[in-house]
Amino acid sequence: MPHHLMNLRHVPDDEADEIRELFESHGVRYYETPPSRWGISMGGFWVHDAEEAARARELLTDYQRRRLERQRQAYEHSLAQGTTGGFWFRLRHKPVTTLAACLAIVVIAALSLLPFVRIG
Repeated sequence: MPHHLMNLRHVPDDEADEIRELFESHGVRYYETPPSRWGISMGGFWVHDAEEAARARELLTDYQRRRLERQRQAYEHSLAQGTTGGFWFRLRHKPVTTLAACLAIVVIAALSLLPFVRIG
């Protein structure tokens, strides 16, 4: 019976490549199904046997913990360097794009709520 190890929906290519390399370097006998074009099937990494699944999940847990720490450090470094940030950072560095997105959000919200709000 197949054992699903990890969903590939919204997984960046570099992360999927690192996981493939992790499995191959540890001799995990896995196979992969790609996500569907329209997002109906999730795709993912699979193994056939329960012992292999347990070993692979342990490797994945350790990998994901290390990746989270690396990504967190990279984000904190970007914040310290001033190359990333939140809303105010985007507004200062890309005012037209940010204001256009805000305007689009307001228009969509207004159109969505208009049937429910009685004006006058």
